[in-house]
Amino acid sequence: MKVKFLLFFIVSFILLLIFWYYISCFCCIYENTQIHLFKDSLMSFVISLIYPIFINLLPGIFRIPSLNNKKGDKLCMYKFSQIIEFF
Repeated sequence: MKVKFLLFFIVSFILLLIFWYYISCFCCIYENTQIHLFKDSLMSFVISLIYPIFINLLPGIFRIPSLNNKKGDKLCMYKFSQIIEFF
């Protein structure tokens, strides 16, 4: 397991350096695209932080009321939350 983790981090670091070099060369050649690249990268980062919140919150909206119900008649809400969680 340690060898796999070490190999994963080494390969990831090498790929990160290659991508960094590629982006640096691209921005050096096309100087007017630096601001657009920065904005697009920042927007992509923010979206990748926000959308998992909604994806994980949606099944909980249906599951919490179904689990708090004492009678147990909201089984369909619980099943629906499991289906949403599957996707």
